[in-house]
Amino acid sequence: MESPKQSNVSFFQMPLHYPRYTEKDYQDMPEWKLDGLLKEYGLPTHGDLAYKREFAMGAFLWPKFPINSKSSA
Repeated sequence: MESPKQSNVSFFQMPLHYPRYTEKDYQDMPEWKLDGLLKEYGLPTHGDLAYKREFAMGAFLWPKFPINSKSSA
């Protein structure tokens, strides 16, 4: 029987908390911290620093929607 260390099987485990960083936090975050965050969520860590920042912001930040003060009622 194959030991777990030799197996090529991987799994995803949802972390207990969702990251609470702002866009500025991601823009200022060092690469080692971005790598750790992405790995923690089972996300890829390839690419340059700019790509990783964009990927993390797209994955973890809520999209900005325009605020419409008029109701459609």
